[in-house]
Amino acid sequence: MEKMMNWRDSFKPEVKELIEKTEQQIQSRLMEIDDQVTFNQEKVLDAFTKENVSEEHLNGTTGYGYDDMGRDVLESVYADTFKTEGSLVRSQFVSGTHTISTTLFGLLRPGDELLYVTGMPYDTIQEVIGVVGEPGKGSLKDFGIDFDYVPLASDNQVDFDGIKSKLNNKVKVVAIQRSRGYASRPSFTVDQIKEMVEFIRSIDPDVTIFVDNCYGEFSEMIEPTEVGVDIMVGSLIKNAGGGMAQTGGYVVGKRKLIDLVANRLTNVGAGSDEGASLGSLRRMFQGFFLAPTVTGDAIKGAIFESAILEQCGLDVAPKWSDPRTDLIQTINFGKKESMVSFAQAIQKNSPVDSYVVPEASEMAGYEDLVIMAAGTFVQGASIEFSADGPIREPYTLYIQGGLNYSHVKIAICRAVLDTFFN
Repeated sequence: MEKMMNWRDSFKPEVKELIEKTEQQIQSRLMEIDDQVTFNQEKVLDAFTKENVSEEHLNGTTGYGYDDMGRDVLESVYADTFKTEGSLVRSQFVSGTHTISTTLFGLLRPGDELLYVTGMPYDTIQEVIGVVGEPGKGSLKDFGIDFDYVPLASDNQVDFDGIKSKLNNKVKVVAIQRSRGYASRPSFTVDQIKEMVEFIRSIDPDVTIFVDNCYGEFSEMIEPTEVGVDIMVGSLIKNAGGGMAQTGGYVVGKRKLIDLVANRLTNVGAGSDEGASLGSLRRMFQGFFLAPTVTGDAIKGAIFESAILEQCGLDVAPKWSDPRTDLIQTINFGKKESMVSFAQAIQKNSPVDSYVVPEASEMAGYEDLVIMAAGTFVQGASIEFSADGPIREPYTLYIQGGLNYSHVKIAICRAVLDTFFN
């Protein structure tokens, strides 16, 4: 009988051996992720059944969007899942940065101060705040809203003494960025966020604590809103959209804070009552239902990436055995040529635009040139397998996403073959 072909058989013997060794090494971690996926899937399923989601809720509205039952039920599903009083889930949010910007403008007033306690926020948020870019374009700074941040300690952890020294009566919002963004520091786990929240509350019980949860949803068994965070935001073309949502963002948290953000998104007087959902609801509902599984597969892919690339001699973070709190896997190449070459190999193994050869170029909101491999069905969707990074030392590529584990394995193994074994 002819031997059945295995997908690994298409690789050179030394690469096949590397793949098999990696799969054996990470097997126990993958089983842990499977348990986590089932836990989070049950949470989402219970929210759907509690809110009696039905066919009529999958259809959209037009015009002003008054009495949009589907939109309202979707927002209740988000609030139930994230254990909050309310939520705002809208296609009118064009990106994670837009969702964050709208939230900060909704919460802050002239004379207030925004304090980031997880170091300087990532590039696009810096323009929103006004620490980079031209003045007069409408940043928080232009509106008389001050900004400060607490640099991380030498071990890349939060500096609690620094927080205590900067948390004063002028600070209206304390911000926590869960994911590393384009920084070298690790992303913060929910347990670490809980520690931050408790420390901040011990100094100022009334300050509003905000979390940028982009890349974090369903990467653990609990969310930041379950450990005392007041308000939290994310993007629907990352984890929460499950690869189905084509645009949008969400805000979850205390009802009074959600109302302030809604007034900024639309206008005072309309708030969350307006905003047509058009034809987006079916994909938003289905994507959120799929999100725990899709996120789990993306994390499995990141674990595989970390293990196999470390065996290739690269500096990786997190390590394959480390706890995971988001989708992002970083690879330090040390030189521009290797970073760009690997990104191009990932693009070559994408389902969309595989023939395109990405080059470093300018990108809105970033100070450095950026290389981006993103052959995705939804433009810029980080829940889909992609890689990007600014062209600056130590030439780090940030790999994230993957709609299914198998695609990530195939693409990474082919990139390893092209980069290290040809």
